Amino acid sequence: MNARTSAFAAWAALLACACSAHEAAPGSVQVRISGEQAATDGFLYPTGSEVTFTDGWELRFSHVLVTVADVTLSENPDRAPGDQSQTGAVVAKLTGPWAVDLGVPGRVPAAGGEGLATPLGVLTSENLRGGAAFAEDERYAFGYRIVAARNDAERVSFAAGDATDALYARMIARGYTVLYTGTATFRGAECTSSDDAYDFARLPASIPFELGFATPTAYLNCQNQENQGDAFEGEEYQRGLAISAERATVAQITLHLEHPFFSDTVHDSPVLFDQMAAAGARGEHGVLETESFAELDPTAFTDAARRSLPWRACVAGVELPAGKQRGFGVGHVLVDRAGDPREVFRNYRDYVSYLQSSQGHLNGGEGLCFVQREYPSPL
Repeated sequence: MNARTSAFAAWAALLACACSAHEAAPGSVQVRISGEQAATDGFLYPTGSEVTFTDGWELRFSHVLVTVADVTLSENPDRAPGDQSQTGAVVAKLTGPWAVDLGVPGRVPAAGGEGLATPLGVLTSENLRGGAAFAEDERYAFGYRIVAARNDAERVSFAAGDATDALYARMIARGYTVLYTGTATFRGAECTSSDDAYDFARLPASIPFELGFATPTAYLNCQNQENQGDAFEGEEYQRGLAISAERATVAQITLHLEHPFFSDTVHDSPVLFDQMAAAGARGEHGVLETESFAELDPTAFTDAARRSLPWRACVAGVELPAGKQRGFGVGHVLVDRAGDPREVFRNYRDYVSYLQSSQGHLNGGEGLCFVQREYPSPL
């Protein structure tokens, strides 16, 4: 995602204007959240988006619902160079929770130059340490949690009407932390396939979806592309937030919506949708749901009729992976339908949940956080 990094200079210029126009004062930390342009504009095909589905699909979102809680600042983000999860004591906190629809455009420019962001709150001092002012000569570790939907969450950026509330009630009932709703439409042309005998016309050309994820996750000690110092080996940016005396420091929770569609557990792998379209199952509301993937093997995909699903490429210059049958990389994790979900992927639903739960970042770009999954999942 080099485009995210290259947009940093443009973001900085926008940020200078935004900070003077909103309530956060110099020396404070303004907490925001964004799903970037993908949340409001979707993943367009073949051009118009930073991320393109190489098998020819376009995704438009009607809602991207998420519940956020427990935003924290902690001492000493560099406590353990080899273990990003370790920090010093927590000194400031915004508890929340907030229920946010990222499909509704935010009010301020987003970090990294990607779309808009929605303010959640401001930390003005070390509120867990008697209200002492933030130190200007040190960085603070930043963390937050994505939690299950709950009735007492403050509704943020919910559109008027009952539709969003009804979706959020469904999230509460199912224990979802994140819910994508929208429509996927196939727009590919002049595609190549690993099996010319397979008839892709069997797949629907337009699919409404409600993809819910029951994946409570803590994102800890995030890296921050705004930092200018040297990062530890194996990390892209220094960790944490540096407090400025001249302006508010922005801490933007950033969710990269493409993660559930990755084709490997390796970050930034190609995004594909044919395997979801081929699942065939529909939920009680007549849409494609995450539960539809419970019968699929992520290393050997089949369609609803149990036919082997081949690879397909609909973008010029993209080479098909090896092998006839579509199968995704699982890294060090085994696939075992009868296994323990804390150790294996039982199915494609587990796999998609694992990928989705790595989507939390800080300040756009690749501000990677330590991912601490709080549901049964492989490490």
